[in-house]
Amino acid sequence: MRILLIYPKFPDTFWSFKYALNFIHKRSAFPPLGLLTVSALLPDEFQKRLVDVNVDCLTDDDLSWADLIFIGGMTVQRKSAKQIIARCKAKDLKVVAGGPLFTAQPEEFGEVDHLVLDEAELTLPAFLEDLKNGHPEKIYRASGFCNLHNTPIPSWGLVNTKRYASMTVQFSRGCPFNCEFCNVTVLFGHHPRMKKPQQVIAELDNIYDAGWHGSIFFVDDNFIGNKQYLKAKLLPALIEWRKDKKGCVFYTEASINLADDPELLAMMVKAGFDSVFIGIESPDDACLTECHKTQNRNRDLLQSVKTIHQAGLQVMGGFIVGFDSDTVSIFQRQIDFIQQSGIVAAMVGMLQAPPGTRLFDRLKRENRVVSSFSGDNVDGTTNILPQMGLDRLLDGYRSIMKNIYSPHNFYRRVRNFLKDIKAPDITVPMDFQRALAFMQSCFRLGVLGKERLHYWHLLLWTLFHKPRLVPLAVTLAIYGHHYRRICEIYII
Repeated sequence: MRILLIYPKFPDTFWSFKYALNFIHKRSAFPPLGLLTVSALLPDEFQKRLVDVNVDCLTDDDLSWADLIFIGGMTVQRKSAKQIIARCKAKDLKVVAGGPLFTAQPEEFGEVDHLVLDEAELTLPAFLEDLKNGHPEKIYRASGFCNLHNTPIPSWGLVNTKRYASMTVQFSRGCPFNCEFCNVTVLFGHHPRMKKPQQVIAELDNIYDAGWHGSIFFVDDNFIGNKQYLKAKLLPALIEWRKDKKGCVFYTEASINLADDPELLAMMVKAGFDSVFIGIESPDDACLTECHKTQNRNRDLLQSVKTIHQAGLQVMGGFIVGFDSDTVSIFQRQIDFIQQSGIVAAMVGMLQAPPGTRLFDRLKRENRVVSSFSGDNVDGTTNILPQMGLDRLLDGYRSIMKNIYSPHNFYRRVRNFLKDIKAPDITVPMDFQRALAFMQSCFRLGVLGKERLHYWHLLLWTLFHKPRLVPLAVTLAIYGHHYRRICEIYII
């Protein structure tokens, strides 16, 4: 049987990094790790191809080749997924769908022939057995969560890694916290489940041996969900693995309580991590109480960020406005916090309610869910009626984005960050990609860009004060260009 796996297109968002990828001639930030893992779960006798429409065109020849279509993705890819499904159905192709988009709202995809939902390790075998016997069902659901010890190495041979800016690895699923607006625990549970270190090392070896010596994203929603296991098992294995490896650096997502564990911070840096995304959400304790963000409460959030920076990890921060507890003062408070913290990549979004979350259920009861969930919390939209009123929230949100991504404030924030961050022990060799990015930034930002004076001032300041961080300063300037373009086109 010939299986065509299709990954839908991402729209232009903060997370797409479209305008930054242009500097290094890459087509997409990340490969479709979920579909690559699904491919590895399929029988060896199946013929398999993958088309990621973020890097390739889906042709009629691709569709003519296939006996069965597999499609997966996230909510933000809904529009593209719908278009692909319609195209497949027009050619009378059977479609199998799974992943977060379809698991969260299966009722929206009646045209799909088979919905293999929840975790594929549990539901895909049942579908394959029924398919073999000639009577596959419409929907397959799981009653629990899988053991990641049984998850295979993704089928990296299906993609051209050179088209992506970063590779991806998953170590764990699940999060011990219970944020009201988050659907991670709905999808993966509260109890973090981990792969064995040997599995992760085998995946890294597979990627490295294929010639990838760049950044690798640990896609875990909370990498530090089980700190003791991390410190005792995985991080020592990563430290040992990197001893004879060149160029590979890691980044991930974690909770703010990372700042409370100096040993963990030191081990992550030694293992090769250089940045971490953290959900800050709000500097207002009432908002944190409202959304049950308990791990962020009763602490000096600015100091926590500073502690992580000083350990050698860059904090990328997520922020939300539109909580019921928010007043009009929150907009300036968010601006002040972001500027003072030195969080360069500040992903600010209006509160949305993902289906299945406690927030969605609460607001649904209050008749305050008014539209579909977009899956992009930084696109200047929301699917709820905010307490302060939609117009006031939108005006305040736009004021934040206009302020923090103005060249003056953005570059000042980069300098604040560079003052705090500990210079890395990791030496990343100059290669063609980095040289190309530097030359392009000099011309596009330093000559053509309206930020050109800020750009050159940053480079000179870094050269004199933190010379080892010049490559990082250039990278952040390129990211700033992307964030500013998204703001100008879609938000402000």
